[in-house]
Amino acid sequence: MDAAKECGFAVSLTFIIAALISLTTLLTFNSDELWEFRHKIFRINGTIDSDEDVMSPNLTSCHQSYGRDDLLVYCCPPENPQNLKFIDFKFPEPSKPLRVRKPAHLLDEDYISKYSRAVSIMKSLPYSDPRSFSRQANLHCIFCTGAYDQKYSNISLNIHRAWFFFPWHRMFLHFHERILGSLIGDDTFALPFWNWDSPEGMTIPEMYMNEPLNHKERDGSHFPPKVADIDFVDKESGLGPQEQIEKNLAMMYNQLVSGAKKTELFMGCSYYPGEGGTCDGPGTVELAPHNTLHTWVGSSFNPQREDMGAFYSAARDPLFYAHHSNIDRMWEVWREIHGKNLPISDPAWLGSYFYFYDENLQLVRIKVSDVLDLSKLRYAYEKVNLPWLNKRPKPSVSPKLARQVLNLRDTGGSRFLYAEFGGNARNLEASMTVKVYRPEYQRTKKEKEEEEEVLVVYGIDVESNMYVKFDVYVNIADEMKINPGFREFAGTFVRLPQARSTDIESRKSTLKLGISELIEDLEADGDDSIWVTLLPQTTSCMNTTIDGICIEYMR
Repeated sequence: MDAAKECGFAVSLTFIIAALISLTTLLTFNSDELWEFRHKIFRINGTIDSDEDVMSPNLTSCHQSYGRDDLLVYCCPPENPQNLKFIDFKFPEPSKPLRVRKPAHLLDEDYISKYSRAVSIMKSLPYSDPRSFSRQANLHCIFCTGAYDQKYSNISLNIHRAWFFFPWHRMFLHFHERILGSLIGDDTFALPFWNWDSPEGMTIPEMYMNEPLNHKERDGSHFPPKVADIDFVDKESGLGPQEQIEKNLAMMYNQLVSGAKKTELFMGCSYYPGEGGTCDGPGTVELAPHNTLHTWVGSSFNPQREDMGAFYSAARDPLFYAHHSNIDRMWEVWREIHGKNLPISDPAWLGSYFYFYDENLQLVRIKVSDVLDLSKLRYAYEKVNLPWLNKRPKPSVSPKLARQVLNLRDTGGSRFLYAEFGGNARNLEASMTVKVYRPEYQRTKKEKEEEEEVLVVYGIDVESNMYVKFDVYVNIADEMKINPGFREFAGTFVRLPQARSTDIESRKSTLKLGISELIEDLEADGDDSIWVTLLPQTTSCMNTTIDGICIEYMR
């Protein structure tokens, strides 16, 4: 009865809202505005109106795409798309054994032998077989280079830099794992994860240095015992092993704990079908360590550090799957840290669907809502320590000393240059410091719990065929003595290179970073403004412009 009342209320409210908008007003809407209005109605209802209101690929639209500006790639499947038949995804039987994904650096010889055999068989399959390793790699290429259009428009579909990043890759790994297990007749087989968030796992796992898990297109200077740099730029950090580990742990704390307390900050922006639904706003972990480690692994001899350093080629490297297994694990860890009270309830996200071949050569349609419960998918992650959970960074200098420096800057007593945006985009050819006003300050504990203070860098326009990285800091006293291991670090923007030939790459991006905890630690909670510094980390930032910086509050 209560449910019926709620449903009736939602429907009634929908009609009331619709009635309040005159026919004249509706007729003046352009297609984007009309789509936006429709979606607001769907959210009130908690339902979707039709298949057009969820994201899905047009399987008949696969076309050539650009891996680089100078490289046209064709990743499309050989099957005639007109003849494709699919089934809807069904959960494995609850009685099926639970597949447990374990850290790669702790696996024994029996497992390594089993995994190697499965990959060898997968690599030996002909390209006509969708289970083959090359077809698996190309599936990632298709969805990451704009080779598919959206089902009901000619707009490219992309699964990066928005809220489909985590669920799509979970689907991809799920079917990849099932195929590997079936090839060796082992339904308990589980992919390993590269445990780069723990000191013991921060090097490339030894098992990936031998065939068939080895890959020639990697950076040889990053082979074991080199410690991975999860904040990699495009040059070496110069840090010793222990210093690198400490920096990595502080970075992990920021990306999963203090900087990602709200769903959008971690998952990315809300990306809907059609022109009016496009967005470009990746979450913290997609930026780093996801993008940064892709680049760190790829070969420095290749234009875009292929294979791992470029979307079109990344999944050719077996290490890709261990890397993304840990990325998938981070999704679960984040949910545990922040409580399971941060779900996305938007029906347009839950109902969106994609297609994958399973171990039986059957094309399967699977929805986002199908991959939100690991127990239903019959896999789990082995519990390991999270050493970065207690690595809350400390300020580079005492907040009192920093305040003296900032006061000098505020009164013009410093030669430090800074810029107000006005209405013009600013070029990031050099560091940029901007005074940003806080609409709300001296907030109560309850207000902070309800709303996260979010630093927004918007209108980011990059030279998309280059690796781009810049870091964001708050209230730094000396930019020459700062790095992401300090509390002033708010986050980083990282863009893997990709051709600008698609509508995907022509969009400006938005970076959103949670800073409530940072503001407290810098003792700036009572200030009506903060100083935000953007530090370019790559030469490509010379071709990067920013429209503005502001603060918003996110529930």
